[in-house]
Amino acid sequence: MKILAIETSCDETAAAVVEDGRKVLSSTVASQIDEHIKYGGVVPEIASRMHSECITAIVRAALSKAELTLTDIDAIAVTFAPGLIGALLVGVNYAKGLSYSSGLPLIPVHHLRAHIAANYISSPDLKPPFLALVVSGGHSHLVEVKDYTEFKILGRTRDDAAGEALDKTARAMGFPYPGGANMDKSCKDGNPNAFALPRPHVEGSPLDFSFSGLKTAVLNIINNANQKGEKINYEDLGASVMARVADCLVENTLGAAKLSGLKKIVLAGGVAANSVLRNKITKMCSENNFELFIPPLSLCGDNAAMIGSQGFYEFLAGKKADLNLNAFATMDIDF
Repeated sequence: MKILAIETSCDETAAAVVEDGRKVLSSTVASQIDEHIKYGGVVPEIASRMHSECITAIVRAALSKAELTLTDIDAIAVTFAPGLIGALLVGVNYAKGLSYSSGLPLIPVHHLRAHIAANYISSPDLKPPFLALVVSGGHSHLVEVKDYTEFKILGRTRDDAAGEALDKTARAMGFPYPGGANMDKSCKDGNPNAFALPRPHVEGSPLDFSFSGLKTAVLNIINNANQKGEKINYEDLGASVMARVADCLVENTLGAAKLSGLKKIVLAGGVAANSVLRNKITKMCSENNFELFIPPLSLCGDNAAMIGSQGFYEFLAGKKADLNLNAFATMDIDF
């Protein structure tokens, strides 16, 4: 089964053709980083306009690279939640138009489910059940994946997501957008123990995350130094921030694995590209004899291949939409 997939949840316009949920026939992505870097972050209105400008060319490129036409496609999958509402609507309405004109089934795909499904592409033998740590700019979740379309949230952030905390602290240190990724590149030689940062936790909910206090502590360090005219070693501070965030994520993942009894661990989402997190979760899984699955860097960020992968399993489960499909800025993964 060949699925044409479309992804426009944030600042990447992407399309892909995926066969049977595991084989990527083509994947095209138009990044908006060069535009949003001028503003230090994603501007939703600009993102929506840029999606509208290039979505047709990106879809055509995906079909062309797969050496297929729309008549060779069996269904159309599209991200409908969660994300920037204006950006999502561009993809959803374009997909509905294609579905209506071609008569092809329309498959709604949840963005976080798709991030997990990226591992099905890079690890063809991976099957549920397993434990997934999903970390991105807007989300931090520990999810028990019972089946391809059955999910149970074990832990989640109570305030800022891990990626948001990394991006905002990186911006305060002067790292360009995207902050978290550039901080990772620039602070590889920093001392992760140079700053005594708080280790946030949620009282009574040991698997939940909280990163707002950590973010505030970092901003206070920077502001206090600026007021006193003192210089900060930002390589050390950045390394300390990433280490603390990764420690929180990995420790809660270990707790969730012990609680659930699951021995397979999956890392997913944009922050899965962070080198500190990848190293720490690899070490934790090795020490506890867990089987670890991490997608390649190309599948960590937003892309349409992961939409096509999850779309295949949603289709098998009977999840299809009609032309009343709408987009949603927020929606739990276990909807």
